[in-house]
Amino acid sequence: MEFNKSAVVIHAHPDDTEAFCSGTLKHLKDKGFSIAIATMTAGGMGGIGMSEQKTIAVRKKEAAKAAAVLDAPYHCFGGRDGYLFDTEALRVAVIDFVRKHKAGVVLTHLPFDYHSDHRTTAQIVEAAVMLASLPSVPCRAKPLEVTPLLYHTAPLGFSDPLGNPIAEPHFFVDITKTIDTKMDMLAHHHSQIELMRVMHKMPNFFDEMKKYNIDLGKIAGVKYAECFWQHLGGGFQKDPLLQRELADVIRKLKKIK
Repeated sequence: MEFNKSAVVIHAHPDDTEAFCSGTLKHLKDKGFSIAIATMTAGGMGGIGMSEQKTIAVRKKEAAKAAAVLDAPYHCFGGRDGYLFDTEALRVAVIDFVRKHKAGVVLTHLPFDYHSDHRTTAQIVEAAVMLASLPSVPCRAKPLEVTPLLYHTAPLGFSDPLGNPIAEPHFFVDITKTIDTKMDMLAHHHSQIELMRVMHKMPNFFDEMKKYNIDLGKIAGVKYAECFWQHLGGGFQKDPLLQRELADVIRKLKKIK
């Protein structure tokens, strides 16, 4: 069974992809993968001193510029930030996107992420990936020959919605060589500096994200790291494609304190 070297990344908001897996995406890009990035919402609530519509326009531009660092297209599905619901229309739109980009791998949030929009996104994407190869789905793009592999990225704080430690990651990726690309991508999300200062009291959003990757790196025994879970439930393919393709930068758990 062969999986296309195409990675489709679907998160809830602009900057999620950059924060949680862009270092790994750079590794995949260098290994010949095509990358496509999408968000369920445009992050319209994530602006300070701007209306929702102005924020949407600003954040879509930021997301497109960030994706362009990897020569990746950016798409927004048009859900409303903070009010994201799982609907038939969104599921069909995601299936169409996954098929259009002939995904071999899809990455999204964990189903028990701290943020409700993230959890909803994970639910929509999980359903869409499972249906991506089935012919009866009412969307325009042709069914994929093989159900894509599904992977999940880490939440901020490394905890579930109640603050409990989450399950150990299946693997870490050493992004020491790609941290500069990650920070270049994050830097396009300038609107989030003030938002994170107000909402989370972060003095500098970009520095905090870099520190997060340092903290994960300590767990993995490298300078900077990202981490992932593969969706291994019933109905999903279980080939360890990313682990195989990224074998030179895969790291195992040392110890989570």
